[in-house]
Amino acid sequence: MSIIESGWERDKRVHFDEIVIKYEETRPEWPNDIFEDIINYSIKEQGNKALEIGAGTGKATVHFLNKGYDVTAVEISNHMEEFLTGRFKYNKDFSVLVSTFENAVLEENNYNLIYAASAFHWVDAEIGCPKVFRLLKNGGIFALLRYNFNYIPPKGEEFYEEIQKAYEKYFFSYYISQSISDIKKMSKKSFEKNPKILTGYGFEDLNVYGFHDVTMNVYEKELTYNADEWINLLDTLSNHRNLPVNNRMALYSEIKEIIIEHGNLHKVDYIFQLYMGRK
Repeated sequence: MSIIESGWERDKRVHFDEIVIKYEETRPEWPNDIFEDIINYSIKEQGNKALEIGAGTGKATVHFLNKGYDVTAVEISNHMEEFLTGRFKYNKDFSVLVSTFENAVLEENNYNLIYAASAFHWVDAEIGCPKVFRLLKNGGIFALLRYNFNYIPPKGEEFYEEIQKAYEKYFFSYYISQSISDIKKMSKKSFEKNPKILTGYGFEDLNVYGFHDVTMNVYEKELTYNADEWINLLDTLSNHRNLPVNNRMALYSEIKEIIIEHGNLHKVDYIFQLYMGRK
């Protein structure tokens, strides 16, 4: 059965509750430069009260706690909340609220920094962006972090066609609204020229919601995976987890075999983005 959807619909955001440890072990760490740029952008004398939208396992949280911020996290997943509470149980400057951001009851004009790390695309931006604006103090900043990578290798890599065929059989036969085009190697320069650079945040422009001094920074990073590591990462992606079980297992089996046959190493280019605006 084929279906017209992407696998990233908002009702899929609860699936992270099932994969807490896998998420923590396989999702990439954020480059330190991102956090330095956020600190440099902020008005330091205004305060250090931060709100995180969708904290996950705390991959971004830890950086802000280390920078001296008092962090309140809003997290939809009960199991993620348990992980976060255990991870930061000795930090008096951390607390977590189990809720969607849209429904979270929070004090307005209260935060110097509100941020979301690979999470805001799960929020209804028409509710979320105005709410962030209300929650921030004057001069406070909204920082959005996300990253992109190709789960199908770009054309020209040795096993491009083999992995593409596996996706044709098991992935794009299900998501009929999507198709494979020639995938190009990701680079900072090419990504900055992409007119759709903001679409992954779920809205067009922070200026529309009243923010100013809006800025975008882009960072490059290459990571290398063996076959098992790569499959574990793919299994944290909503569009992969939403496949029928038979499709998903067959896809993973073929990809694993292909990577092993090509030396059991898969190099992946990541493009990290930081998008910020000030109230």
